[in-house]
Amino acid sequence: MPGYFHLRITALACILAVSPAQAAGDAAEGEKLVARTHCETCHSNKTQGNAPAVYLRKDRKVTSLEKLRAQVALCNSELGLQLFPDEEEDVVSFLDSRYYHFTRK
Repeated sequence: MPGYFHLRITALACILAVSPAQAAGDAAEGEKLVARTHCETCHSNKTQGNAPAVYLRKDRKVTSLEKLRAQVALCNSELGLQLFPDEEEDVVSFLDSRYYHFTRK
């Protein structure tokens, strides 16, 4: 498995090399991952049926791209989603493009 390990390390290094002001992932892939992992179902349960309210509320915890990355990583870890770092970045890119717009500021 040395090749696989090297590939994962290379992907992680690429993600970490990205400027903090840019989401490096693929938003289209992130949208698929959000659907596959049922993120919005969980959020919908917490907001009485309005999943986007988690992202759009005035008192939201996520106020920067760095915090968005941390929140996606936390959900991945706590919920056992088993997303790789590059997949987390895809989700970050999707959420940023759909709701947050940090990279446009």
